[in-house]
Amino acid sequence: MILPLRIALSKGRILDDTLPLFAKIGIAPTEEDQRSRKLILNTNREDVQFIIIRATDVPTYVEYGAADMGVVGKDVLVEYGGSSFYEPLDLQIAKCRMMVAALKGEQPQTSVRPRVATKYVNITHDYFARLGIQAEVVKLYGSMELAPLVGLADYIVDLVETGNTLKANGLEATDLVMEVSSRLIVNKASMKMRHQQVTELLSKLRGVVGEE
Repeated sequence: MILPLRIALSKGRILDDTLPLFAKIGIAPTEEDQRSRKLILNTNREDVQFIIIRATDVPTYVEYGAADMGVVGKDVLVEYGGSSFYEPLDLQIAKCRMMVAALKGEQPQTSVRPRVATKYVNITHDYFARLGIQAEVVKLYGSMELAPLVGLADYIVDLVETGNTLKANGLEATDLVMEVSSRLIVNKASMKMRHQQVTELLSKLRGVVGEE
C-alpha cells in the first residue's frame, strides 16, 4: 500500500492562509477531521494528508522525510539554515516584514555593543555582523516588545505586520531585516521517488499563486 503524500502545515495564521490555497486546487481536510484535534488530517483525496505542527518544526519534518512537503515562513527557513530540502515555490501568503525596532527616537549604534532580544538568533547575528556591529543577542520566545521597556535589551528583531503592537508599547521599527512570506518546501527523496505526484501538485499551486 502506498502511503499518502504528507504535507506539513504550520499552525496559526499560516494554516488559515494555506487551507484556502489548497482548497483552490481541490484538496481540503475532511469535515470530520478539520473539526477535531487530530494532528494528522485526512483530506478529500486518499493520496494526500495534512500534518499540523509548529512552524519551527516544519523544516525538520521535511528534512527527515516524516513529511514529503511543507508550508512555512521564510523567516523559519533562514533561521533553520542549510539546504537539506528544496524550496521551489513562494506561496505569497502570510506576508510580513522582519524588522529591527527600538524605543521611539533611538537608533542602532555602532560605537557600542548593543543588546538585541529576538527568537531569531542566527538571523540577528548575521544581520548585525553585515553592518559591522558586534551585537549581544538575547533569545526570547515571546513578548519581544517588553525587552526594551524593562532594560533587558536595546533593540528587538521581530516580525511586524501593521506595527500597531510596537506603537502601543512606545517602540518604532528602524531597519528592515528581510521580507517574509510562506514557502513550499519539498523533501529531496520525495521529489525523486514521488516525482509525478509532487510536480503535479506544484504545477497546480503555481497556477493559483500566478507563477509560470
